[in-house]
Amino acid sequence: MSAPSYSAPFQQDQPTKQIAIARQAILDSDRDVFGYELFDRSIEPHAHTAASDARLLFNVLSGTDGESLAGSKTLFINCTLDSIAGGHLDLVSPERVVLEIPPLPVSQVSQVQDRLHSLIEIQKRGFRLAFEYSILTRPYESWLPLASFIKFDLSVLKAAAVGSFVQLAQSKTTALLIAEKVETIAQYQLVSGLGVGLFQGYWFAKPVLLQGHTVRPTQTNILHLINLVRKQASTSDIEEVFKRDPTLSFNLLRFINSAGFGMRTEVTSFKHAVMLLGLKRLFKWAALLMTTSQSGDTPPAVGVTAVVRGRLMELLAEELLPTEECDNAFVVGVFSLLDAMLGVSMEEALAILSLPVNVTDALLYRSGPLAPILALTIACETGDDLAFAQAATALGLNSNQINSAHLQALSWADAFGA
Repeated sequence: MSAPSYSAPFQQDQPTKQIAIARQAILDSDRDVFGYELFDRSIEPHAHTAASDARLLFNVLSGTDGESLAGSKTLFINCTLDSIAGGHLDLVSPERVVLEIPPLPVSQVSQVQDRLHSLIEIQKRGFRLAFEYSILTRPYESWLPLASFIKFDLSVLKAAAVGSFVQLAQSKTTALLIAEKVETIAQYQLVSGLGVGLFQGYWFAKPVLLQGHTVRPTQTNILHLINLVRKQASTSDIEEVFKRDPTLSFNLLRFINSAGFGMRTEVTSFKHAVMLLGLKRLFKWAALLMTTSQSGDTPPAVGVTAVVRGRLMELLAEELLPTEECDNAFVVGVFSLLDAMLGVSMEEALAILSLPVNVTDALLYRSGPLAPILALTIACETGDDLAFAQAATALGLNSNQINSAHLQALSWADAFGA
């Protein structure tokens, strides 16, 4: 790739302008993470240009191991019809990238045929294309065969219109359908019942409080283990928890004997495993295990999101707080969705646990030194630009620091899941 083809997009905008990367999870029918939409929150929605598209991709690739991140989850990246010909797309492997193509302004609909060639060419390079539901209308008939994904915005479409468009899509294309701005269980059930297979929104992170709900046995033992570790109980007391729960003990031995842990000989003793881990790492391991032990009605994406939050908070805390607070920051992030994981209120969930005051203050009252980092971490998942800006300013962090930590957290969470 020649230098001019890459640098030209940046010359159209201020070269020193920083961007802030936001992410939104896209879930599959099992309510697990299928991919992430990444977008630049420093500009107005749909106001991005070829220059801003290039900046976003450059930041994604600079902030973490781009191949690792793109190699495990599908990345949806917004672009313009002008930017798809830019040299910046040569930087990324297209197999895991979906380009979201906006519709033309009403005054330019006559250019649909003129734009067709560039869309065909970018698809030939291996990129999949996503379009809004307007592609199902007559002016865009020639674009429809290029669609790998079609998105339906539930904040715009009424329920009856959603049904009509979904049926039209199912009859005219084999594209995967995505419902976005899904905020309630009722909306999820509506589009799922229509045959939509991918979903984007925050309904999955909201706890469903069940009358008489009890924590499952495995969760009870994990919580008991966390309390023992926090109280620095004896190794023999901790070992007893593993002896009583085969699932828990299996996970511990599988983890400590994994290639990533680097043991030269296989560990088969629970006591030996506990001693090798140490209380600090055992606490973190138990907190992470909690995210994979939700009740049956809890979407798997809740656990994934919790892991990302935990790692992101830990990385941000390394920039801001004493070393001993970084572990607490991790726990706040992982447990920030504890109510959704257990199906009880946050007050009830934390009553089960013995946690540091800084942790409970952040989770319950949004106060204390960890609260601003939690606010920034949550803002990274949303489109609330004001909340993001306020949280970043309060912490004195710039976009480069936040983007780097954010993308590292996503990559780390993917590696942990694997």
